[in-house]
Amino acid sequence: MPSTASKPASGRTRAERLEARVTAEQKSLIERAAALQGRSLTDFVLTSVQDAARRAIEEHQQLALSVRDSEAFVDALLNPQPVNDRLRDTVRRYREQAGV
Repeated sequence: MPSTASKPASGRTRAERLEARVTAEQKSLIERAAALQGRSLTDFVLTSVQDAARRAIEEHQQLALSVRDSEAFVDALLNPQPVNDRLRDTVRRYREQAGV
């Protein structure tokens, strides 16, 4: 029995299916864009969706890092570490160099 999955250029077998209902105008727009790039409709849609998915994930990760960094910054302000000898030496050297 022949396999119904297609093989993309990368050599990996596509075993999953993704379907979407679109309007005639949407399909026409997507077909035109794919044709302008010399790509198949499927290739254009998959590449576009993958790019959008990667951007969404990156934006979420950046936001998560920003929140985590902000929380760490506020925590450092509210709960400062005690001054140690290394910090005292650094402040002393700074004041000597800056003439403060």
